[in-house]
Amino acid sequence: MKILHILRTEPDETVKDFIKTSTNGDQAKTAELYNSDIDWSSVVEDIFSYDKVISWW
Repeated sequence: MKILHILRTEPDETVKDFIKTSTNGDQAKTAELYNSDIDWSSVVEDIFSYDKVISWW
């Protein structure tokens, strides 16, 4: 399963641990929206190409 994690803010240690445990050997990618240099078209493509999308506030 391919999992996309979308991060709105920089993750704390708890969120990092949740991401690590939820991946569990699956293919995963992280989209960091808190950075100023965001390729929005790539984020949209990823949302539709990954099996599961998890948003983190």
